[in-house]
Amino acid sequence: MQEDHIDAILAQWAEERPDVNVASMGILGRISRISALSDRAVKDNHGRYQLHPGEFDVLATLRRSGAPYQLTPTALFKSALLTSGAMTNRLDKLERAGLVERTMDPADRRSLLVRLTGSGIELIDEVLLSHVSTQRTLLSGLSEEEQSQLAALLRKWLIALEGSDPHCSK
Repeated sequence: MQEDHIDAILAQWAEERPDVNVASMGILGRISRISALSDRAVKDNHGRYQLHPGEFDVLATLRRSGAPYQLTPTALFKSALLTSGAMTNRLDKLERAGLVERTMDPADRRSLLVRLTGSGIELIDEVLLSHVSTQRTLLSGLSEEEQSQLAALLRKWLIALEGSDPHCSK
């Protein structure tokens, strides 16, 4: 069986502290390493479109919200788990690039709406295809059946963690 970087760490712990079961370290260490490698690949892909991953998240959130592809800034920053200041900076950059526009909410003149522009829709539709392709490449070491099993296990684990975290919202 081929070994990964985490196997070497676990072997060192087994040698130095055989009395400690470090199996959880293997699981979480691998998840952390996979996350770092995946994040790098996704960031590189988004960079080809002059987007940061957070900007992709804003565009994708607006696009998947359905026509007319608009949300309040509050709904956007809650979905992205950001502070309102961080969201404002992202929106400023995306607006300068002509990808989103801010308009008054006709239902509440005290509120703004953030809407994808035609250029924003075109860009996110293009980037989405590349984004999904990058994700598929990242998962290509697993069969479709293994991917389904992994997805089910991760869903189960996430539901348990979210249910036990009072600060977590879906």
